Amino acid sequence: MDKRKKGSSTELRLMIVGSSGPSQFQLTNAILGREEFSKDTVSISDSRKNIGELAGRRVAVINGPNIYDKDISRPKRKRELRRSKCLCIPGPHAFLVAFDMENISLNDMKASKLMRKRFGRHCLRHCMVLLAYEGKLEGAALEKRVQKTDWYLRELIEKYNGRFHVFSKNWRDRSRERELLQVIERMGASLGGSFFSSRTFQRAEDSVKKEEKHLRKHRSAEIEKAWTELEKHVEEDKDVYTSNVGAEIRAVAEMNNGWLRTSLARGLGMGFVAGAVMGALVGCIEGPGGMVFYGIIGGAVGGSAGGTAHVAIKHMEDRVAPPARLNFNSIFINRFFVAARP
Repeated sequence: MDKRKKGSSTELRLMIVGSSGPSQFQLTNAILGREEFSKDTVSISDSRKNIGELAGRRVAVINGPNIYDKDISRPKRKRELRRSKCLCIPGPHAFLVAFDMENISLNDMKASKLMRKRFGRHCLRHCMVLLAYEGKLEGAALEKRVQKTDWYLRELIEKYNGRFHVFSKNWRDRSRERELLQVIERMGASLGGSFFSSRTFQRAEDSVKKEEKHLRKHRSAEIEKAWTELEKHVEEDKDVYTSNVGAEIRAVAEMNNGWLRTSLARGLGMGFVAGAVMGALVGCIEGPGGMVFYGIIGGAVGGSAGGTAHVAIKHMEDRVAPPARLNFNSIFINRFFVAARP
């Protein structure tokens, strides 16, 4: 049964399949842009999942043993097939079937039949042939060769609905990675943006969810302990943050507060009075007009000096406390009047 579902994630799930040889592992390296498998790898005995990016899009690449690998027993092959499905749940967006362009075997020609048997008869709708090449031929020349020259390649590709693409065995060659992503996405779009699913993939998904639930329950105590420790560290960080903010607020308050502003205002007022009186006395020499003029100037200068002096005096009074405090402002004004007497 073929059930195609809309993809709900931006992650592109790719099931890489090879019939024999290193082609599927070379393709994995080419997609991920890194050497996940060495160039000598021709087969693996277990299924693997690797996460990476293809032309900026997140991809999950799943590899299993080659489908014609004779060194793997039938029970193990069956188990690894199930494992590869579990790694690709809820289902692959594309099956990428890799072959070596220069070395097509009889097994390669029969691979589509085994694909239907292992993944479902409708899986070929989601398949694309990927042909590995070596050298510096342009993509257009390679595709022309496939379509017009090598009949066996044409016959092979027709088994997969005529969809194919070529890729370099050199994974460092990233010149065609965007093109590869585009052909995969176009195939998905032609299928309505869906991924492949079947009864076996659904069973795999149910089994994974059941095991996940079991493991979560089994590790609930560990999770709770870790969460408690995390909350403890968060509380400690909160206390440190609160203390730092408190110190900052205190420092600002020490430099800017109501008492300080009141002292400054008082100093300004007293300085203004003293300065105005002094200015008026000086101006009396020139008559009433001079008294007014010099009184205003003296008030302004005295107010500024008095404000600064008053704040300074208050701080000095707090820091140095003599047995009997002196009223510096009164002394200043008294001395002024004594000096001003005729």
